Amino acid sequence: MMTTSKGSGYKLCSLLFETTKNYNTNLQTLLALVEKAPEKSLIVAPEVAITGFDYENLDKAVEFFKVAEEELKKASYKKIIILTMLEKREGNVFNFAKIFFNGEVVYERAKAKLFRFGEEHKYMSEGDGEDIKIVEVDGIKIGILICFELRFKEFWQKLEGCDVIAVPSWWGVLRVEHFMVMTRALAIINQCYVIASDSQNEECTKMSGIITPHGKDVRNENKACLELKYNEKEIVKMRRYMDVGIG
Repeated sequence: MMTTSKGSGYKLCSLLFETTKNYNTNLQTLLALVEKAPEKSLIVAPEVAITGFDYENLDKAVEFFKVAEEELKKASYKKIIILTMLEKREGNVFNFAKIFFNGEVVYERAKAKLFRFGEEHKYMSEGDGEDIKIVEVDGIKIGILICFELRFKEFWQKLEGCDVIAVPSWWGVLRVEHFMVMTRALAIINQCYVIASDSQNEECTKMSGIITPHGKDVRNENKACLELKYNEKEIVKMRRYMDVGIG
């Protein structure tokens, strides 16, 4: 009897687009890219891609998540969509990473390490690092590190065993080499795929890309959506070839 590997037939997609001041325009840009992606796509958008860090209109930004969430649920049939959204809970604003799949939010957690140089801590509350974990969606073991969290090595260890690590980011252009080196190193040390999606806004690196378990690094360049076939066998092969104890 023929067997299929986990996540068989999936395409990995890293997105790269500019976030404007118009939330609805941003949402429609995202939805159009999701629609163009093939069925069985695992899609990662940049951090807060729908609203940006619009602190001057924070109440408006956190309210818009309701509209965006419903539209993304509809768009997520036969597709996995990963992004972050600003949301208020119990009077506090958090930056929530969410995984949408088949009309549901199947996983969410708040950003555990806020970027103080960007004054995120003045407008948002931190989540709990204990919530960073591996979640399996349609046979693929997925982990998420939100932008600045990429710098914390203890989080890399928490995601050991992932098939795919998503890194939705709003990463400063002055530290472009840090972003490229760490996302590639994350894939190599965890022997998995890394989908790193950064914004195309002027202050950001624009270095969205996909890194394979072997460390091959492909960046979007000017592509709004970079696609790469997901192959679970490549993960297994790398872990057998260079056995460092990752199951």
